This record gives sequence, C-alpha cells and structure tokens, in this order.
Amino acid sequence: MSRTIRNRFFSWLPFMRSGPIVPVVRLSGVIGYVTPLSPGLTLAGVARTLERAFAIKRAKAVAVVINSPGGSAVQSHLIHARIRALASEHKKPVIAFVEDVAASGGYMIACAADEIIADPSSIVGSIGVVSASFGFDKAIKKLGIERRVYTAGERKVILDPFRPAKGEDVRHLKSLQNEIHAGFIDLVKNGRGKRLKGADKTLFSGEFWIAGTAQKLGLVDGLGDVRSVLRERYGKKVSMPLVAPSQSWFHRRMPGVIEPGDWAAGALSAIEERAWWARYGL
Repeated sequence: MSRTIRNRFFSWLPFMRSGPIVPVVRLSGVIGYVTPLSPGLTLAGVARTLERAFAIKRAKAVAVVINSPGGSAVQSHLIHARIRALASEHKKPVIAFVEDVAASGGYMIACAADEIIADPSSIVGSIGVVSASFGFDKAIKKLGIERRVYTAGERKVILDPFRPAKGEDVRHLKSLQNEIHAGFIDLVKNGRGKRLKGADKTLFSGEFWIAGTAQKLGLVDGLGDVRSVLRERYGKKVSMPLVAPSQSWFHRRMPGVIEPGDWAAGALSAIEERAWWARYGL
C-alpha cells in the first residue's frame, strides 16, 4: 500500500466508527493576510474545508476552533456568512471554541456559531475597526526628498504617509470606519441576541476581555476546551476528526519549497503579523 493511499485510509477511520461524530475545523491566523511564509485566513482558503466538514452526514454538529487576532473585515464577514449558509443548508449546529484569542474579525467569525465556548484564559472581543499607518513627511523633508505624485482625480491620493495629514482625509476614513463598525455591531447583535448583557457603549467600544468577563457580558456561552466539552456532550466515544485543508500536488511533492523572492516578503509579513498578535499581549 502506497503512503498516499495509506494516509487517506487512516484519515477516514474516524468516520467509519459507530459512535457520534463531530468534525473539527481549525481557523487560525490573521484574517485576509496571506503570504507564502504566512498562511492567513481567507474564504478561498477555508471554503472547501468547511464544505467537507458540513457534508459529513452522520455529524451531530460541526466544531470550529478559532485562534485569530482579526484582520480583514471583508474576509471575516465572508467566512462568517459561509459558515451560516452551510449550517442552514445541512441543518447542523455549529459550536465555536476559542483558543488564545478571538478578537475583532476573529470574534466576527465566532459569532457564526450557535454557541461560543472559550478557554478560561482566552481573550475575546475587540468589536471595533482600526486603521494604522505612519507619517514620513517630516523625515523626507529633513532628508531633502521631494515627493512627486501625479493623479487624474483630485481625491485619488488621500492619507499619503509622505504628506501631512489633512483633516478632510481623516474625516473620510473615519466615516468608512463608522459604517464598517455599525455593520459589525449589527452582526454581533443578530448572532448573540438576548444573550448580550452589557451596555452597547461597553460591548462595542473595541475593548477586549478575558473569557470569564466576556461570559458575563454575554459574548461567550461557556468555558472549556473542544475535547472536554464534546466528550461531555456527546459521550466518551465521540469521534472528533480534524478536517484539514487539502494540499496541492506541488506542495505534497515539494514541501517547504519557497520562491527566493518570497523571503523578503515573508520577513515583513512576520513582523506585521506579530504586531496583530501583540495587540492582545500575545
């Protein structure tokens, strides 16, 4: 028996058992931020995995293990919407399990679940919108560098980090952020409903909390880990097969192969990704 056939055979063993099955999908990383050296979360990257998990007919539920500091609002919403669509189509409940952090877009994805369980030390929340940049205008002036930008459209270039910030540009950015924030708030309210117990001013301030406090605020439903909770709920014979993304033929044949030009991008992405996690002390 070849290694490939053997691996496929053993990967299907959990599905052949007679006990209850709850497939597990892991969603880990910065959302929407993907490089060859830093695989983040996008709908394109997780859609097939989610579909495979929900398609298991004998599954009692689908467990989604989340460990994400957030990222792209669009990709967060797309993943959330796909989970809800699959849950409705296959009529299966979804249980989200938070590991280190489900913050910002990570919490948006968690809200796609019918129930959210967090480790007692998990960080949850950060229901807000952030945009960060740097201002280099004084630095290039000191170095005697002249910035030259030519556009068609007077508003084509705004928030240029090499020019002083303009009030009208900042106001425009804030208006976009407020719209995205309002949509985020509606999503959380629709997903959590009457379980939310805190005031809007507190819940949607962008603050984040340890899991116990988040539970008191109604952001999570309980404390625990995936194995313990599923065994308690479905019995000790419950199978919890991990439904992992399928690798391409190239990466199965040439694992770890990276294009030379990817190293510089990978180093920069590692710094930026580290900044995302550092926001939550991780």
